[in-house]
Amino acid sequence: MLFVLGFVLFALGITISIALHECGHMWTAQATGMKVRRYFIGFGPKVFSFRRGETEYGLKWLPLGGFCDIAGMTALDELEPEEIDRAMYRQATWKRLVVMSGGIGMNFLLGFLLIVVLAIGWGLPNLNQPPETTIGAMSCVAPQNPDRTTGPCTGLGPAQRAGLQRGDVVTAINGESVETWDEFQALTQQQKGPFTYTVERNEQTLNLEVVPEWAMRYPRDGGPGKEVGVVGVGQEFYPPAQYGVFAAIPAAASFTGEMFIRTFQSLAQMPAKVVSLWDAVTGGERDRETPISVYGASKIGGETAERGYWNAFILILASLNFFLGAFNILPLLPLDGGHIAVVLYEKIRNTIRGWKGLAPGAPVDYLKLLPLTYVVVVAGGAYMLLTLAADIVNPIQLFP
Repeated sequence: MLFVLGFVLFALGITISIALHECGHMWTAQATGMKVRRYFIGFGPKVFSFRRGETEYGLKWLPLGGFCDIAGMTALDELEPEEIDRAMYRQATWKRLVVMSGGIGMNFLLGFLLIVVLAIGWGLPNLNQPPETTIGAMSCVAPQNPDRTTGPCTGLGPAQRAGLQRGDVVTAINGESVETWDEFQALTQQQKGPFTYTVERNEQTLNLEVVPEWAMRYPRDGGPGKEVGVVGVGQEFYPPAQYGVFAAIPAAASFTGEMFIRTFQSLAQMPAKVVSLWDAVTGGERDRETPISVYGASKIGGETAERGYWNAFILILASLNFFLGAFNILPLLPLDGGHIAVVLYEKIRNTIRGWKGLAPGAPVDYLKLLPLTYVVVVAGGAYMLLTLAADIVNPIQLFP
């Protein structure tokens, strides 16, 4: 039940994010004197609509986006006589830039507000976590009960007796490379006698022999337990930092800056992830760093809600807004960044013409840009379908 609730809430959060993106365009257009004809959420057949002032507001059946119809977005638009002076393409450059960047700014603002909520309610995670296989707290091997609670124990644990230290990064077990904590746990639990950890410590590589102890361990799903090799270590993790209301704002601003950097880095890596996505669809292991679809994001939202990780739910939704804003900056039509690029081109061209004593040139002919636009639409659509397929047949697993 909680999974379904989280799934629906996350999908609703995505819908609201898209709706507010379009509101960013609509409100800035209205504020700068342009005419907004229609504002709709969704595509396809109309569910309902109503008119307020000169704008028709409504909802359509397919919740796959939304649109804001501003009179004269390009010189190709058909205009009523009373719309000519208010046509977007006839407005000052700064007004057009404000309107086209309004949606991007709205996504960034919404992401920032979600980060503020996260900072106050749960604390901000440290994005610079140590490598996954970094050794954290160590102890003796405590017995585990079927409900996963642990009993008392005394003395040093196997890892401590072997000379491991907090902060050691385990790179291999008996010569077999490990990169994730799940791999580290699985290989450690398979050991029945003395074995070797290869660790990185202070830029040195060490081989430490460890003698495991056998103990009962129970899975998270409540299944039967089994005896496994245990060494008494936990994963190193930097806990979230909690903030009050006033301290949360500058902390959220700093955290948002880090998120921007990571978002644009992820955006730059998207073309290279095609191979990884195709590999996931055809039966390979799913890379956690590959993009996800709306369905995949909603599924993860449901899983985090099911486990009570509402902080992760909010962080993922904030990340999605940062990604939507960053993606729309790309100077490609039909994205906002493509329209911004056209506006800047016209401004630079007309400025140069003015230096030469020439009149401003005609608006850019969008018909000449249609072939490139179609390429972007087809490529983007294919990428979305590939991502959706990967999320259906081989979804990202955040939890064991």
